[in-house]
Amino acid sequence: MELCKDTSMEMNDGYRIPVIGFGTYAPDTVPKSKCGEAVKVAIEVGYRHIDGAYLYENEKEVGRAIQEKIADGTVKRENIFYTGKLWSTFNAPEMVSSALEKSLKSLQFDYIDLYIIHTPLSLKSGDDLFPVDGNGKLIFDNVDLCATWEAMEACKDAGLVKSIGVSNFNRRQLEMILNKPGLKYKPVCNQVECHPYLNQRKLLEFCKSKNIVLVAFSALGSHRDERWVDQSSPLLLEDPILNALAKKYNRSPALVALRYQLQRGVVVLAKSFTRKHIEDNFKVFDFQLTEEDMKAIDSLNQNLRYDPCQEFLDHPEYPFADDY
Repeated sequence: MELCKDTSMEMNDGYRIPVIGFGTYAPDTVPKSKCGEAVKVAIEVGYRHIDGAYLYENEKEVGRAIQEKIADGTVKRENIFYTGKLWSTFNAPEMVSSALEKSLKSLQFDYIDLYIIHTPLSLKSGDDLFPVDGNGKLIFDNVDLCATWEAMEACKDAGLVKSIGVSNFNRRQLEMILNKPGLKYKPVCNQVECHPYLNQRKLLEFCKSKNIVLVAFSALGSHRDERWVDQSSPLLLEDPILNALAKKYNRSPALVALRYQLQRGVVVLAKSFTRKHIEDNFKVFDFQLTEEDMKAIDSLNQNLRYDPCQEFLDHPEYPFADDY
């Protein structure tokens, strides 16, 4: 597949997903207004795939930014591919539709292009994003994900979403959905942390075998929240091999890491709050890595995660002990 700024991949329901997306997660230190401004810049640069989530608590700002770029004629709504996510406190099937309606209202959208289950772990239902007990420990809930999936299918049938998928699922959890009696729609994607230090090779192979698109978040390994990430962990973008390839192609290490994913058939998300980086990351279509380059980057894998919250890791049902 020849890659260019307009390249998209067909999903198993017939809809298409742009191969590069703009991520909208921002730590609490970043003003929500700045996230909205970044989305407007991204659309001006050429991004048409915008990745959001209820958890990020900025869907109003993101939606307003998209609406402004529609109003000024930069794009039409049908040109935008928006991904939303069902947060873990809404995994109970009776909560799914109302959670989606909240996002639609915040975004000022009639529909969401892709709606995905944010994580296979469920938290106690309610308004608290991270409900905790008296000892400050997360309160988990036991929810049948197959029932959650049926509620997602109902949202698709109602026309509120075009496509439905999952995030942070491993092979076992994907198979549970795929083998569900009466399955109406397969997940179109599985969005997971994926970068050269965690290349998800086995999971990618499995997803491809089931015609499920793998979407990579934290593709630059730059998510280093002190609450979750060991600050002594290696910095991906300082890796000698990535930097050698960056020098070879006169590109940044970030562009090499993004291009690597595209050439593997992975949809990749990039995020930034500065115009220069937003513009630079979109130049991923201007060069091509050789087969030898790809193998060199493959060799960097060390199953290193930058993203997970330690308490999720400690939960007995946490699905990510390895890359499969």
